[in-house]
Amino acid sequence: MPDPTLPQTALVSDPHAQLAAQLKVQRQRRERLRNAAAYAVLILIALIMLYPFYWTLVTSLEPTGNIYEAKILPTAVSLRNYLEVFSGTTVPFWRLILNSVIICILGVTFTTTLATLAAYPLARMRFPGRDLIFYSILILMVLPNEAGLIVNYITTIKLGLLAQTSPLADAARQYLAVVLPGAASIVGLFLLRQAYLGIPQELIEAARIDGARELTIWRRIMLPLATPTIAAFAILEFVAYWNSFLWARVMLPDKNMLPLSAGLLELSGTFSTNSRAVMAGAVITIIPILIVFLLGQKYFMKGLEGAVKG
Repeated sequence: MPDPTLPQTALVSDPHAQLAAQLKVQRQRRERLRNAAAYAVLILIALIMLYPFYWTLVTSLEPTGNIYEAKILPTAVSLRNYLEVFSGTTVPFWRLILNSVIICILGVTFTTTLATLAAYPLARMRFPGRDLIFYSILILMVLPNEAGLIVNYITTIKLGLLAQTSPLADAARQYLAVVLPGAASIVGLFLLRQAYLGIPQELIEAARIDGARELTIWRRIMLPLATPTIAAFAILEFVAYWNSFLWARVMLPDKNMLPLSAGLLELSGTFSTNSRAVMAGAVITIIPILIVFLLGQKYFMKGLEGAVKG
């Protein structure tokens, strides 16, 4: 029984307690060093990845100077390059923005709808060859997107999506020609299937006992519980369609129908190129992606986490 009259420091004079305290301090010191080293590496990687975007921004703000040298701050600041892009003298900027918005709305709607529908039977319905079908589709992810260019082009031509009738119908067909080949997303199918697998089977069985049909189960149970993953996939698809370049350049001979990313190539002329205007256009293209990601960051991270756990 320790004497209460002794000072508090005398109570910790036990050598075992002192050793335990020293070991604890050493562990905390090592943990702080590891965290500091990890943060230093992450900051270095972040700076390396962000510098090209920063260089693009700085170059777009400079009226003159060498664009090929590394720089920290612009030699001068001017909005002339942005005004040239917004003016539409070189490219129909506002029409390109409209094209990108329409393509994104159609693409995200079609792709998300197909992925949410197709993932449900592959996750929760039992039929022969279900897993074989899923893994056969999954194997196609090893192929690059360019591998399907010829097949998609021939299919698009046979569907008559490039046939010229009236201007309005022609515009609608050209938008569909850009959107439809990518409407069936393997990544979306995988993410949504994993999200559906994370939903308790008891909920589905209870709904079936109550007489609910499969589409009702999909609409009333699966979709609300998989909303974060659906939102994350929609953000990914928005970025993909907003950055449409190669397929849009192949399928859209009319420059007024191009999306923004593909249309900005027209700023590079045959005999002269305003590189700073191209940089300004690239900065403008990035801004909507950053806004969408910042607004949906919570759902994006939660959705991907749920899909991986599922």
